[in-house]
Amino acid sequence: MQRRDFFKKLGTVVAVSAVAPMMSFAADEKKPKGPNEFSYEKAVEAITDGKGAKTSSKITLKVPEIAENGAVVPVSVTVDSPMSESDYVKAIHIFATKNNNSRCLAVHLTPANGKAMIATRVKLGGTQEVAALVEMSDGTFLTASQSVKVTIGGCG
Repeated sequence: MQRRDFFKKLGTVVAVSAVAPMMSFAADEKKPKGPNEFSYEKAVEAITDGKGAKTSSKITLKVPEIAENGAVVPVSVTVDSPMSESDYVKAIHIFATKNNNSRCLAVHLTPANGKAMIATRVKLGGTQEVAALVEMSDGTFLTASQSVKVTIGGCG
């Protein structure tokens, strides 16, 4: 290999390695959102068919005020409902309001469940609200939320 060819190829490698990272950052900025990426507001609108939800004291949402690790934040939701054939909780949805995909979980219930309750762990990308959206058998929607301070993020 000639010395001149070596320096030409070296210059090409240096130029490509300097430009390639910038191209990948530009691609990330223009990256379309996935089909499951909804903001909290859009997700609630889609689930409630635009009806919205009212804040209710029937919902007990337990989330720690400070989460040391956003990857495993315990959440429990209990709804004060008789769970009878005519009056029961149809579904409980849990949201992390600032994550890219705000909806973390949905559980569908029937009167056979006996108690409207769920306990799980969610991932939080940072300090944000955790919200529970409850669908009742009569078609109404109730909500409750609580702020969680996250010291180490779990996801975006």
